[in-house]
Amino acid sequence: MTDKDNKGSMTVAEAGRKGGETVRNERGREFYETIGRKGGATVKAERGRAFYEEIGRKGGETVKAERGAKFYEEIGKKGGDRVKATRGPNFYEEIGRKGGQKVKKLIEEGKRAARGAAAAAAAAAPASTDGGQEPSKG
Repeated sequence: MTDKDNKGSMTVAEAGRKGGETVRNERGREFYETIGRKGGATVKAERGRAFYEEIGRKGGETVKAERGAKFYEEIGKKGGDRVKATRGPNFYEEIGRKGGQKVKKLIEEGKRAARGAAAAAAAAAPASTDGGQEPSKG
């Protein structure tokens, strides 16, 4: 093939990008969001939630290997700063208080369930006829 034959041709990636831009311009960004959600639901139905967990873990390991653990610290800080700028510093106080209340409630429910289980176990235990004393040796 000569350069003359190649003139005007594009790579598959370039053609895909051009087609994607055309669709975006005609149908809007929401179109991609909709078909992405539908595709994700189909994959989840076919492969299960564990599939997404596995590819997420693999992707995270790849990023960590390529960029290092420090990368996650940086993007976490950027995200936290963005939330703080968008929602204000009181947002973290509010969600912290809500989280603390939720934890407190769960702990209370756990203690209540443990007391109920202990009481049920005590009630189910056979009553002792000797007053709790060991038999005498004789």
